[in-house]
Amino acid sequence: MKAAVLRTPRQRLQIEDAPQPQAATGEVLLRVRVCGVCRTDLHIADGELPPLKQPLIPGHQIVGIIEGGASPELPLGLRVGVSWMGGIDATCPYCKRGQENLCDSPTFTGYTVNGGYAQYAVARSDFVYPLPPELDDLHAAPLLCAGIIGFRSLRVAGVERGESVGLFGFGASAHLVIEVLHAWNCDVYVSTRGASHQALAESLGAKWVGTEYDKPPVELDRAVTFAPSGDVVMAALSSLRKGGVVAINAIHLDRMPQFDYDKLLWGERQIRSVANMTRADARDFLKLAAEINLQPKVTVFPLDHANDALAAVRRDAIDGAAVVVS
Repeated sequence: MKAAVLRTPRQRLQIEDAPQPQAATGEVLLRVRVCGVCRTDLHIADGELPPLKQPLIPGHQIVGIIEGGASPELPLGLRVGVSWMGGIDATCPYCKRGQENLCDSPTFTGYTVNGGYAQYAVARSDFVYPLPPELDDLHAAPLLCAGIIGFRSLRVAGVERGESVGLFGFGASAHLVIEVLHAWNCDVYVSTRGASHQALAESLGAKWVGTEYDKPPVELDRAVTFAPSGDVVMAALSSLRKGGVVAINAIHLDRMPQFDYDKLLWGERQIRSVANMTRADARDFLKLAAEINLQPKVTVFPLDHANDALAAVRRDAIDGAAVVVS
């Protein structure tokens, strides 16, 4: 099969022939149709996350067709999605508490095991999600990480219907989150860099749009930060009402600056990190996405141009999400 392979961090992916994977017991073989491009893929490719498998086929927003390892629940030809969480040990204290997103020994698609920048991939049978017919391939792929983790961020932030919510950064995940917030009748305030991202937020119905460090004109009930920047976290924290919550939707931060506790955190304001996702998050979000007809904005790249897709995300050169077509 053809695959885009990361042999060494901070080097370009190599487009090459690779052995087609075989499904082991408890796995399915997928013919990959499309794979979304996530900023976490950049952190892996750029060496900002420690390499855990070399060589590696990245990609963890996979839409594929089952061609092997089928079962009555997952028949041949079924279209399914695969996300970042590729498996858990089910035995650690967190799994036993129902917190599988915090598993001590998780499997990560496109990081600890090969992912979807390829023509075929394998995945654990209990970590694939049948996709609603309302979601076509191109628009389903970005939902499988950017969408699910954004949805979990709203849950971690404790968002309730009708609240004022700030989104700090407006890329692949935030442009999906805003549609969920509208469905929940929330007022959305967006702080983001880049004229195109600001225009996209306005076109999607944000009540107010400013630059990445502009303060919204109202105190926020909740905020979610998407940029991997500690300064952005501080900007969000400074915008909260007393008792408000900031959820950090980033697997990596450049730094966490010193800040004035009395002015920014006191008053039972809270900062919470968002770690991975659960299968319940995925199922709940995909059901909601179909109900509200969620249609991400996508830019398509062929597999041969996977490096161009990563470069576009790195430069914030596209609005919405990048998708690699196998």
